[in-house]
Amino acid sequence: MERRNGALLSEWSIVQQNLTPALPIPTQRRTLLSELRTWQARRWLFAALTAGVTVLLIAIPTAMIPTGIFGREIPPTPWSWPVLIVTSVLTGLLAATYVARKDTADTRDRPGRLGTAGAFVTFFAVGCPVCNKLVLLALGYTGAIQFFEPIQPYLAVGAIALLGWALHARITKEAACPLEVAGDVSN
Repeated sequence: MERRNGALLSEWSIVQQNLTPALPIPTQRRTLLSELRTWQARRWLFAALTAGVTVLLIAIPTAMIPTGIFGREIPPTPWSWPVLIVTSVLTGLLAATYVARKDTADTRDRPGRLGTAGAFVTFFAVGCPVCNKLVLLALGYTGAIQFFEPIQPYLAVGAIALLGWALHARITKEAACPLEVAGDVSN
């Protein structure tokens, strides 16, 4: 037993004192929206620019935006634009999670496979079923209409789900395990 300030300390209390973490452990879990509120302007700007570019990269080749380069035999479905907008916003937010925060250290371990898959699936979900060369090669014109067109809404839901899950995973992991700013070691 050890004596401090006239009191006896048991071995357990000494162990407890030595195990006290240097950094406070957060007791309250932050929500997705509360994490988004902590983002700096540069992250929001990057998210907006990425969302805009995503709209253009998907809408132009799928002829949702008419151009002289790409054509479309079947008009877009009523849900194509809402799906494209939601997908673009999620893609922008997900891409912005890769922009380093000024209050944490930068890390190079950045997997983004689910987000990439979600954006890729959106291309097939909102595209013209008979204008897509890969679908035509695999199924033919009749197969594209008969088999591919009916699954496009499911592809859209899957793309949004992949992007939403990837965004949620990135933000919660970032919040759960923040890194110290390089050179800011308190020990």
